[in-house]
Amino acid sequence: MFASRFTAFIDACALAGALKRNLLLTLAEAEFFRVRWSEPVLTETERAIAEILSGKGVPDADAHAMRARANMEAAFEEAMVTGFTDLLIHGEKLPDKDDAHVLAAAIKTRASVIVTDNLKDFPAEILLPLDLEARSTDAFLADTIALDMGRATAAIRTMRLRFKRPEKHPEALLVDMDAAGLVETVDVLRPYAAVL
Repeated sequence: MFASRFTAFIDACALAGALKRNLLLTLAEAEFFRVRWSEPVLTETERAIAEILSGKGVPDADAHAMRARANMEAAFEEAMVTGFTDLLIHGEKLPDKDDAHVLAAAIKTRASVIVTDNLKDFPAEILLPLDLEARSTDAFLADTIALDMGRATAAIRTMRLRFKRPEKHPEALLVDMDAAGLVETVDVLRPYAAVL
C-alpha cells in the first residue's frame, strides 16, 4: 500500500536493539515502507548485536548476531543497497565522516528518510538539499504507526505473539518500548493496548 512510494534507509544504531529492530522490520513486512540497508550497515549491526548479547552474558553471542543478520537478509532480499561508492563525496561535510556510507547509500536508493538515533550526525542543512531527512527510530515508528493504526496494531500484535521466551502481554510490550526509549511510539500505541 504505502511501500511503493516510501523508502527508509535504516542505520545500524536503529537495528542493533532487538525491540527496535523487530518493530521496524514488522512494519516493513506489513508494507508501510520499503526498508533499505547496506553491507557496512549490516556489518555494524551484527557487531553491535554481538556486543549487546555478550554484555548480557549470552553464550555464543557472535553466532546469535550472525544468525540475526542472516535472518534479516533472507526476509528482505531486496533491501541491500550497493554501488554507492561514487556518492561518498556527499558525506564529506558530515560531522562524522564515518557516516558517509550511510548518506551515500540513502542517496543511491532514493530514500526519503534515514532512520537513525544519531541525529546530530546527519544535519538538516546537509540532508535537505538531497531531499532527505533524518528521523529518530522513535519518531519514525510513531509516524509510521499513525499512518494506519488498524494495520499497524495488527502487525505489532502478530509480532508480540511470536515472543515465546518470555511471552509478552501488551502492557509488558509497552513497558519494554518505553524502556528502549520509544516514548512517542508508546504514546501513539497506548490507547490501542487492548488490541495489541
